[in-house]
Amino acid sequence: MEKAASSNENLPLTSNKEHSDCKEGEDCKENGLLIQTSKSALRLAEDGNKVHPSQGDKGETGQISNGYSVAQSPGPCNGMGDGEDAPCAAPAATTTTTAATTCGAEGQQQLMELEERETWSKKMDFLLSVIGYAVDLGNVWRFPYVCYQNGGGAFLIPYTIMAIFGGIPLFYMELALGQYHRSGCISVWRKICPIFKGIGYAICIIAFYIASYYNTIMAWAFYYLISSFAEELPWTSCKNTWNTDNCTNYFTNNSIAWTAYSISPAEEFYTRHVLQVHRSKGLDDLGGISWQLTLCLLLIFTIVYFSIWKGVKTSGKVVWVTATFPYIVLFILLIRGATLPGAWRGVIYYLKPDWEKLLATEVWVDAAAQIFFSLGPGFGVLLAFASYNKFHNNCYQNALVTSMVNCMTSFMSGFVIFTVLGYMAEMRNEAVSEVAKDTGPSLLFITYAEAIANMPASTFFAVIFFLMLITLGLDSTFAGLEGVITAVLDEFPHVWGKRRELFVLGVIIACFLGSLSTLTYGGAYVVKLFEEYATGPAVLAVVFLESIAVAWFYGVTQFCSDVKEMLGFSPGWYWRICWVAISPIFLLFIICSFMSTPPKLRLFEYSYPYWTTVVGYCIGTSSFICIPAYMVYRLATTPGTLKERVLKSITPETATEIPFGDIRMNAV
Repeated sequence: MEKAASSNENLPLTSNKEHSDCKEGEDCKENGLLIQTSKSALRLAEDGNKVHPSQGDKGETGQISNGYSVAQSPGPCNGMGDGEDAPCAAPAATTTTTAATTCGAEGQQQLMELEERETWSKKMDFLLSVIGYAVDLGNVWRFPYVCYQNGGGAFLIPYTIMAIFGGIPLFYMELALGQYHRSGCISVWRKICPIFKGIGYAICIIAFYIASYYNTIMAWAFYYLISSFAEELPWTSCKNTWNTDNCTNYFTNNSIAWTAYSISPAEEFYTRHVLQVHRSKGLDDLGGISWQLTLCLLLIFTIVYFSIWKGVKTSGKVVWVTATFPYIVLFILLIRGATLPGAWRGVIYYLKPDWEKLLATEVWVDAAAQIFFSLGPGFGVLLAFASYNKFHNNCYQNALVTSMVNCMTSFMSGFVIFTVLGYMAEMRNEAVSEVAKDTGPSLLFITYAEAIANMPASTFFAVIFFLMLITLGLDSTFAGLEGVITAVLDEFPHVWGKRRELFVLGVIIACFLGSLSTLTYGGAYVVKLFEEYATGPAVLAVVFLESIAVAWFYGVTQFCSDVKEMLGFSPGWYWRICWVAISPIFLLFIICSFMSTPPKLRLFEYSYPYWTTVVGYCIGTSSFICIPAYMVYRLATTPGTLKERVLKSITPETATEIPFGDIRMNAV
């Protein structure tokens, strides 16, 4: 069979007929035949791209060595280029060929999908993009806090178990789905289980919410970066206009004691100068918009736009800086932190195991949530990035490597943070537990910023630290928006296919306008609300349904067959069990725990009123509601009896085009 395929490599498969009328009742898009692209001639260019037959009946058509049928018109075709009828190319002696047809608008869309898809310039561009997406600000501030709060070194046991049986299988599943079907998070469901297409729309709304608050944190970091270019960092002194009588600068004056009412100059710089939260009464009175933060955010979005406007070939080059620079800085800060007095106290507090904690359910919930949000399946990003891979790229190896890098980065960040917390405890003459009360962004913008300000060469360390925070956030933003952009361009290629730059600009403007509430004096309260309610529960529910749709409706057997076509080997029993049972249970476990005990929010001295919890759930539901809404719409618009509607809605409606050299075959 290899020789038969090889002997026809130079035979042009030409057909000027892009569309043809179909007889009533004829199956036009699932006939397993070659769908021609608009190019005048397509050639079989690669002898080595061999894949295995997929499900379905191959019929009596001839087979190429990969198990797929090639069809070609035996009669005249309607000329598209010169307006005249022209005969189609004669069939090859070794391959039986028939006419490939498409119908109406669906045919046009399929043909547009078959245009040459952009791919990564280098495999390393893809790996760095995935690593940059997975390793974000949460690795630096959330993992160390969750670790010491849940038993120190003992927490690594549930964290590792949840990674092996929950996070990594879901990570691998999304990479494989994106690479095989070569589609974004909306259109991919036509090829898996159409009734779940609402998942794609929900992901896009969640991505909008994330972009509306996540980039504001980078704007804060950018404000700090600008303020760092000074002989004396502004958060080291209590003599500024924003300081209060409680400001206590114990670093420069050893005779000053730290009391329960003391406030560090770093905290007052963050709360009263950068955020200006004292000018807001809470979520019911956010106050005006900070023009300084608005300018910082505008610059951040400008950088984002010019990094992703041309596609992955542009962003793939940018991540060489944004994904690698944080590791250089983390290594420098780790060495510096290890040489500070009292650093050992922080390390002991970070890693000292508390084995009794392992008996608490919330520790396992925190471990599951941390690994899930760290690796980031369910956000549509992994689908989008993998869709630009070569078809036979080893996504299995990619999943293992990037997951390990992400987990090790989180672990290393703990040492970077806690060596400094030990130093702070030494200087304040307090326990590390007292110093480590700050969580989330406050850990970076107050505690760590204060420690940096009192190191030798403080300006240098401040500049590289806040540059690191910005780069950590940027590549995650690139990824999140690329997931939305790829999804919309794949779903509506006839509208936005040739207008990517304009569409990206529209997305950036929408995200900037959506961020305005986070730029107010009470914007920090909005950021906290969005972080806890608007994205977390919705993403968990989305990826739970995604795993059920793939493993139970599309079928784990068919999915493993797809993986075998790409990689040449089928996933083993471990992966199958995880996809079918363990990973969905893992997600359901987190969802139920969250719903049973919703977080009680408090930021600085402000306790969130009850109505904000209702608002938070409403925001989260606004994205998830797309899934049942689309199911109802799908069933209502599909003709036939209820049983026929359900069967049609859970059956793939579009065949997946399998690359074979320069052409693509329908998996039938």
